[in-house]
Amino acid sequence: MLVVDGVWVRYRDDGDRTRPPVLLIHGIGRSLEDWEGLYGRLAPDHRVISLDLPGFGLSERTEGRYSMESMARFVIAGLDTLGEHRPLHVVGNSLGGAVALKISALEPARVRSLVLVNSAGFGKEVTIALRLLAIRPLGRRLMRDKSRKAAYRTERALFFDKRFVTEERLDHAQQVGGNPVHDDVLLAVARHLGTFRGVRRRWRTELLRTVAAQHKPTLVVWGDEDRVLPASHLDHARTAFPHAEFHLFERCGHMPQIEREEEFDALVREFVGRVDAAAD
Repeated sequence: MLVVDGVWVRYRDDGDRTRPPVLLIHGIGRSLEDWEGLYGRLAPDHRVISLDLPGFGLSERTEGRYSMESMARFVIAGLDTLGEHRPLHVVGNSLGGAVALKISALEPARVRSLVLVNSAGFGKEVTIALRLLAIRPLGRRLMRDKSRKAAYRTERALFFDKRFVTEERLDHAQQVGGNPVHDDVLLAVARHLGTFRGVRRRWRTELLRTVAAQHKPTLVVWGDEDRVLPASHLDHARTAFPHAEFHLFERCGHMPQIEREEEFDALVREFVGRVDAAAD
């Protein structure tokens, strides 16, 4: 555990600390376990850092209002606490992709490249499960169900192939869902991001415009069967970031880093290796 601005945060720090750093940021309601397959493959040539965002996984929550900026600034503070000030390859899934974009907007010198994985921020459409959380008081009532069946429904929505909904994953989902601050933070973040009608345009538009103007090396990937943020958002990404590279995984849901682990790992390692070589 790490103390960041007085908050206990669970983190993982792998690899060679003298090598270029990679930061991995998970999605809403998730944890650093979502990157399990990437640590070992990146570690020989990089310092690999990930953390449970405040209030998610096994981390404590921060005080005050949750926003994209507050989450991005907290991650930056975590990097400062770890003594990592070099330009990073930032890899973000879902909400983590939007946080990665915000870090680049706030501190462009700290981001060497972006890998955006089924990232929030490119389109309005989002699963009904998250849109319902924006309705008061329905959202809180929906959060009360902590049963195994509820955990299964949540995990099943993330994958095209139900074989990835393992007993181990369900155990972990119930563990992190039992974090006493999890529900409050999930509701706060979901309501900041969107309404019942979908993801708010206000925070998306300016963020994409700011980061696009930076022309950073960017890789955007998606699963073609994503039921959380549809693959049509990849078309929005092509428009917003014409300088970027793109990849669509077939027969894959919201988490290609798990469902297409080897293909995803190879794609990311080739991309960051190429960016590193160009920077040397």
